[in-house]
Amino acid sequence: MRRATLTIGTLCWLGVIGAMPAHAQTTPHSAPTAAREETIDGVAARIEDDVILESEVRELSSFQTLVEGQAKPRSEIIRELADQWIVRGEATAVKNPPPSAAEVDIAYQQFMKQFGSPEEFQKRCDTAGITEAAIRRELAQQLYVLHFLDYRFRAAAQVDDKQVEKYYDEEFAPQLKARGEKVPSLEEVEDTIREVLIQRAIDERSTKWLDDTRDRLKIDIVPQGSGS
Repeated sequence: MRRATLTIGTLCWLGVIGAMPAHAQTTPHSAPTAAREETIDGVAARIEDDVILESEVRELSSFQTLVEGQAKPRSEIIRELADQWIVRGEATAVKNPPPSAAEVDIAYQQFMKQFGSPEEFQKRCDTAGITEAAIRRELAQQLYVLHFLDYRFRAAAQVDDKQVEKYYDEEFAPQLKARGEKVPSLEEVEDTIREVLIQRAIDERSTKWLDDTRDRLKIDIVPQGSGS
């Protein structure tokens, strides 16, 4: 999945998924178009009657650089931001709440730990050109997306015992053996495997839904540097 793969992959990397089941604020933004256009900024894309700003593209690009070592092409970043726009609209319609400040703080603390030391984390942030506030906005946005996708698709993401056994036999156990690690019994890891497969099913359903929804939207990408 293009957008959700980054989102879910990032938060799995942080360990947030196991603990669980942007813009001008620390929660996902929903500012009116007119209010955002008053800010001195460039328009990266027009989506329906709204816009995606160049500042949003830059911030997500910096976050990707911090996490992955490099950012995706501009067109892919805009597509990810368009997918976030889709999710925000749907989540707002069903009154899906944004993540709490405590959730964002936990995600941020776990995120920092992946870099070994505070000094290394700060060095990587400086290289990527991203601030703590921007990181918190991105984590809040990704948590918001994941909460909604889980809410929308978990009930349909059923996993049976045969699927769990197949994953254990064909993926889980062989990977551990290849690394020379002890393989726990199926009973010990059954719940973990089931959740992995549920997340995989949610990801697949999210991909199809976002692709179908995006294809119906009017999205115009503004050439970079056009001054629009």
